[in-house]
Amino acid sequence: MSGSALPGGQGKPVDVERVQEYQRLVLEYEALDEEIDALIARHHGATEHMPDEAYQRYRELANHRDYVYNQMKRLEREIFPEDDTP
Repeated sequence: MSGSALPGGQGKPVDVERVQEYQRLVLEYEALDEEIDALIARHHGATEHMPDEAYQRYRELANHRDYVYNQMKRLEREIFPEDDTP
C-alpha cells in the first residue's frame, strides 16, 4: 500500500514498504550497536584489549553496522527528500 501521506500533512504519498524497510533497518542497526557495545564492554572498554578473534568479530559487526546505516540514510533521502520541505 503506497497511498499514505507524509507525516505533517505534506500531501506526497509515501511508499509503505520503504517505511517498513526503514524501520527494519533501524532495528537491525540498534541490535548491531548493542552487540558491539557488549563486545567492547567484555574487553574492558577498548578494542586494544581484544584477542584477535574478538577483534575480527568487532570489525565484522562494525562494517555491517556501517552498511546498515548507509542503507538507512539512503531510504531517508527517498522518503523525506530535502527539496520538498516548505
